[in-house]
Amino acid sequence: MDFRQAIASALATPTGLPAEELSYWLETPPTPDMGDFAFPCFKLAKTLRKAPPVIAGELALALILPAGVAKAEAAGGYVNFYLDKSAQAKAVLSRVFAEGARYGSSDMGGGRNVCIDYSSVNIAKPFHIGHLPTTVIGSALYRIYNHLGFTSVGINHLGDWGTQFGKMIVAYKLWGDHDTIDRGGVDELVKVYVRYHQEVETNPALDDEARAWFKRIEDGDAEALELFDWFKRITLAEVEEVYDILGIHFDSYAGESFYNDKMGRVVDELREKNLLKLDQGAQIVDLSDYKMPPCIILRSDGATLYATRDIAAALYRKDTYDFAKCLYVVAYQQDLHFRQWFKVVELMGYDWAKDLIHVSFGMVSGTEGAFSTRKGNMVKLRDVLTAACDKTYDIIREKSPDLEDKETIAKQVGIGALIWNSLYNGRIKDVVFDWDSVLNFDGETGPYAQYTHARACSVLRKANYAPADIDFCQLTDSEAAAVIAALGAFPDAVIDAMEKNEPYLVTRAIIAICAAFNKFYYEQRIMADDASVRQARLALTDATRRVIAIGLGLIGIAAPERM
Repeated sequence: MDFRQAIASALATPTGLPAEELSYWLETPPTPDMGDFAFPCFKLAKTLRKAPPVIAGELALALILPAGVAKAEAAGGYVNFYLDKSAQAKAVLSRVFAEGARYGSSDMGGGRNVCIDYSSVNIAKPFHIGHLPTTVIGSALYRIYNHLGFTSVGINHLGDWGTQFGKMIVAYKLWGDHDTIDRGGVDELVKVYVRYHQEVETNPALDDEARAWFKRIEDGDAEALELFDWFKRITLAEVEEVYDILGIHFDSYAGESFYNDKMGRVVDELREKNLLKLDQGAQIVDLSDYKMPPCIILRSDGATLYATRDIAAALYRKDTYDFAKCLYVVAYQQDLHFRQWFKVVELMGYDWAKDLIHVSFGMVSGTEGAFSTRKGNMVKLRDVLTAACDKTYDIIREKSPDLEDKETIAKQVGIGALIWNSLYNGRIKDVVFDWDSVLNFDGETGPYAQYTHARACSVLRKANYAPADIDFCQLTDSEAAAVIAALGAFPDAVIDAMEKNEPYLVTRAIIAICAAFNKFYYEQRIMADDASVRQARLALTDATRRVIAIGLGLIGIAAPERM
């Protein structure tokens, strides 16, 4: 039973409002003693011309309670609803077992496409710790949207265009060695790139050479393109190894260069629709009416900019995927850029401009300030992943020396810790990367959630658990009820995470389940002497490990059965 919908339907008759609207009004009280659902009466005060506490009292008396709801009580300006605990246990556990790995899923997406632009690494630059948030936020959203019936399209919009590639060619020709770079990969490319920026301070003419080489790339020069493609192959080979470690894949690697022949359409349309203006030699779209600086489409030398490419990419994605939403998982420093070109698409007359969404997140910096490839002060993501796995392996070897396949579990836990660290808080928060805090496994961490899953699996193994009939009346104690409430809240958390594009809401739902289960584990004897009690508690343990595994899977973390 969907208790929220049942309560909303019961409220519809005395309030005269549609149940669908009332369902959104229902809240979850902060503590269990205040009920399972709360209906705020403040929004009714103006129309009914009564004080909220009076409205709450009248509603509590007038309601015909649906099955499974034990009572309704007025409390201040709220009506608090208390569920029958055995009915709640039956409803939640029955759904968990019936839906299996699809628990919390939905067909609300109707198969519609959602494009998710994330990670978007730069060619010839290291895949560093600053790329972790966009990578794991985008990957989590990819899974969450799929779980809710959408068809996610993961796009890695490669940074593979711009004058920096002219700089790379100049640097390679002056200080690089083909065999050394072939062996050393991106690390060796970065070395010559860093040297370029050191040398250009005393030799500005290098920038002229760089611009000339990039012009040769634009013009299709064979030598320039051969070097450009080589840099690209080296970078992709390295970053794909990291993606494999993280369990992440993309459906498209169409980067900036892919849209070279697609920007003419943008310029032509803007010109035809009288949106382009000449400003100091540049072609712009004036956004002063919207309190934004102009969006530059063409520089005075005729070169395109990021906005031109992003508009071209959006048009291509709409034509190709007919998306319901197109998400851009990019740091909040680019907020103005996205607001500008989103507005340009709207001014072009495309009503789907409203479906372009900037999923912003906080920046990752080092303890000594912002990371910079030019200065060579990057923390490579591969190094962090390796360190996390190594530390986890040492802990496992010390605390669980007899554990089989320690290396695999160390990898699952170490990588899970890093992903969890990026997804535990709201995405807009800035993060200072610090080795000690990232690799700290204490508290509400990924390893804690994984260990809770492993603990539940261990209980079931030792009990030789097999599904059987459940007496749900045996799951009405406060500890079991708390676990059931947390399990029941999980589907709404997944929907909330999708609607707000906030994966951390799934992470917090997992922690709520883990905290409730661990208290249940310590306060109640699962292997009770009474067979009926034992079977019910084992079923609850089974449901718990299933939902934790689903939740971890949605955010891209493995759920080991032994730790």
